[in-house]
Amino acid sequence: MQLRTLVLVLAVAACSKSKAPPPAEPKAPEPVAAAPAQTDVKAEAKKGTINAIVGSPAPEFTLKDLDGKDVSLASFKGKTVVLEWFNPGCPFVKKAHGVGSLVDTAKRQTANGVVWLAINSGGAGKQGNELAMNVDAAKTWKLTHPILRDESGMVGKAYGATNTPHMFVIDKTGTVVYGGAIDNSPDGEKQSAPDGKVINYVDAALQALAAGKPVETADTKAYGCGVKYGS
Repeated sequence: MQLRTLVLVLAVAACSKSKAPPPAEPKAPEPVAAAPAQTDVKAEAKKGTINAIVGSPAPEFTLKDLDGKDVSLASFKGKTVVLEWFNPGCPFVKKAHGVGSLVDTAKRQTANGVVWLAINSGGAGKQGNELAMNVDAAKTWKLTHPILRDESGMVGKAYGATNTPHMFVIDKTGTVVYGGAIDNSPDGEKQSAPDGKVINYVDAALQALAAGKPVETADTKAYGCGVKYGS
C-alpha cells in the first residue's frame, strides 16, 4: 500500500512539472530613436545645394558696419529680417540697384518694419571690398540700411551665399524661410523675366509672412557675380 501511494505521488509530481509554463524569454531592448540629422550648410553649399539653410534657424553673427559699429542679428530678435549679399563692384548688383528689383525694395520694406541688412563677404583685395567703394555705393543708391563687412567670409559661408545679390528672408521666429534670387529676371534689369512678368521673390515672401501664410516659393537659384571670398 505504501509503495502504491509513493508511485502515485511521484506520478502526480511529474505531471505537474511537465505542465509548468516555460520560462519567459528576455525582452529585446527598445530601439533608441536616432537624433535628427543636422544640416551641414557649408558641405551642402560645396555640393551645390545652395539653399540648404532654408527651413533652418538663421546662423547668428555680429559684423561691423561701414562706420565700424557692431551689428548683431540677435538684436533683431522677433523681427522679420532680409539679408542681401552685396558687392558694389558687381555688374549685376549695379543693375539691380540702378534699374532692377533692388531699386526700392529695401526702402519699401523697411518702411513696413522689416529689417534689411546688406552683407559684403568679399575678402581683402577682392572686387568690391574697399570701404570707400561701399560708402560711395550707399550714397549713389541712397541706401539707408546697414552694409556689413564680412571679410573673413565666415557669415557668407554659414549661409551658403554664392552670388551677389543673394537674398535670404528670416521670419520672426529666426527661421530662414526664403533663399535665392531677388527676382526671376537674371539680367538684373527686369528685362529677361519669362513672358515679361517680373516676380520679386523677396516681396512675395514678405507679403506671405505679413498675411500669416507659408512662403510658396522658398528656394530659387541666385544669379549674379560669385561672392568674392578671400579663401
